[in-house]
Amino acid sequence: MKKMRLEDVKAYDAPGHFAMTAMRLSGKEETGAKKFWVGLSHFLPGGGAGWAYEDNPLEKVYFVLDGEITVKSKNEEFVLGKWELLYLGPNEGRELMNKTKKPASMLVVINYPD
Repeated sequence: MKKMRLEDVKAYDAPGHFAMTAMRLSGKEETGAKKFWVGLSHFLPGGGAGWAYEDNPLEKVYFVLDGEITVKSKNEEFVLGKWELLYLGPNEGRELMNKTKKPASMLVVINYPD
């Protein structure tokens, strides 16, 4: 077991993201987790992430802790509110946007490649 405190978590630069802060809560380096990593993302109003993941074989889970995040694929748009979850399968592309005037926080879980 390994306990992580928010005070000890470091922010990292998430490529393609803007007006947000990303922190890795658990992963190979942080806790030794070998199958997946967990991140915490805080999006300012107007913050988000551009189109990504269409050619990425990893699974992703987004779980909104507070606020609201809009997730767009080529064919669908989902508005995730507090305590709502969205699963993205391998090679599913997406865009993220906080379209509100309040900050939003989201847990992100992504598996490591085999």
